[in-house]
Amino acid sequence: MTTVQPGGGSMVRRILLGSQLRRLREGRGITREDAGYTIRASESKISRMELGRVSFKERDVADLLSLYGVDDEAEREALLGLVREANKSGWWHSFSDVLPGWFQTYVGLEESAALIRTYELQFVPGLLQSEEYARAVFGLARPAIGEEEIERRVGLRMRRQKLLAGGDSPRLWAVVDEAALRRPVGGPEVMRGQVQHLIDIAEQPNVVLQVMPFRFGCHAAESGAFTILRFPEQDLADVVYLEQLTSALYLDKRDDVDCYVQVMERLCVDSLTPEQTTDLLRSILAEG
Repeated sequence: MTTVQPGGGSMVRRILLGSQLRRLREGRGITREDAGYTIRASESKISRMELGRVSFKERDVADLLSLYGVDDEAEREALLGLVREANKSGWWHSFSDVLPGWFQTYVGLEESAALIRTYELQFVPGLLQSEEYARAVFGLARPAIGEEEIERRVGLRMRRQKLLAGGDSPRLWAVVDEAALRRPVGGPEVMRGQVQHLIDIAEQPNVVLQVMPFRFGCHAAESGAFTILRFPEQDLADVVYLEQLTSALYLDKRDDVDCYVQVMERLCVDSLTPEQTTDLLRSILAEG
């Protein structure tokens, strides 16, 4: 049985529970339709449960465990305890007024990741943004959103960044296109502060920062920005996150993930080394 790491988010617990229920069902040769009938639900509901995309009722999971022949009390209690933990709300739910549902999923996964690998083209990655830079980015949406909402969004972004400072922090490996460093978001002073922030945060042992320079020309990430999340639980597949204007895609099929991992590996090889990246950042500051 998989052990859930301390501090793991409710999203990951749902995915873990769903994957274990799927294996138990398949091990007994039971169809999703028959499983759904047992808990008075549809086949599609069972599918969503097994993907961790819905909340779980303890009674439903107990009935499914009985159907799947799980009689050992210790195993049952471990799985039912996972249900209770999975249904707890994460800290980000207090920002639900400014946090789209499709992004709540990402924050939950990010909170539980052991390794976050990201490529950004237009902006500095959110986990590496200074407060002033983040405020300028969200300010681009004026007048559609007001100052109060902008400040709430900035607060959310700053709260997310605490993830990198904790004792059990994930490793962040970011590749940033030079275009994001040259685009004057918020004006010269904001950009100077942001570049200095990158220099400072790149010194953290759990952060690796590389820049894809202009001079390289075309590179492997022709599809644009993406993030790959890896989790400490061996049972969980990597997830690729692709953000769109009003929604997001979450890819976890092996072939899809492998394709993005290969692109990320190529980007890391072709980009400036972390040391060269720091040199470039200092040269940008010196340009004034």
